[in-house]
Amino acid sequence: MIPSEARIRNFRSQPRNLRGAIQRHNQKDDQWLVIHRKVYDVTGWAKRHPGGHRVLNHYAGEDATDVFRAMHLKLDTVKLYLNPLLIGELAPEEPGQERNKNVSELVEDFQELRRTLEAMNMFKANWVFFFLHLAHILILETLAWLIVWHFGNGWLVTIFISFLLTISQMQSAFLQHDAGHCSMFTNPKWNHLMQKFLMSHLKGLSTKWWNHEHFQHHVKTNIYPKDPDINVGPLFLVGDIQPVKVCLEFPST
Repeated sequence: MIPSEARIRNFRSQPRNLRGAIQRHNQKDDQWLVIHRKVYDVTGWAKRHPGGHRVLNHYAGEDATDVFRAMHLKLDTVKLYLNPLLIGELAPEEPGQERNKNVSELVEDFQELRRTLEAMNMFKANWVFFFLHLAHILILETLAWLIVWHFGNGWLVTIFISFLLTISQMQSAFLQHDAGHCSMFTNPKWNHLMQKFLMSHLKGLSTKWWNHEHFQHHVKTNIYPKDPDINVGPLFLVGDIQPVKVCLEFPST
């Protein structure tokens, strides 16, 4: 489904300060995104987003070009979902990124870094490395089970297998992290199956919980309160912004 020309013309009839107009659409019930200078209304589709609705809401009213490119493997497939959401395009004189010079320079640095990594072929997975990593984990897990089966559960045995399982469980956490980022296989489904095996079967944790938290962490790294990894209240209030915001939200505490 391609958006109608009438809809796009209506968008282009708005005031020339489209950047300011777009920034106002930053609520859960009104979300616009800019991707490659095209503007999309994702309000009604956010809850169906495979990466979770919060990821889209964190970028509502903003330019999400670079994070969109980083988080999607098959861009041709994703664009099929974007086309029905298209409502217009930035005018040639409108900046594609933030107006702040320091932010623009940072974005350019990241884009240059990506081009360098692509030229070095760093995004092509080494299957031998991942196979050996998985074999290492399975050998340690199996060895721990065989030791308990053969020698029982005495103190020395428990201490030794705890050492083995600590290594294997930490390594499986790192490997499921790579699978969750679709870094192992070219097919996302294979990556998700591998992540479920490692996270849900070997570690006994929910892959959905991990992805829900971790996707938000990567799209808004260390930005409070959008990054759940640094939202560690009420036990800890870190940085300069978090204590102030909590005090304003709960003035009586």
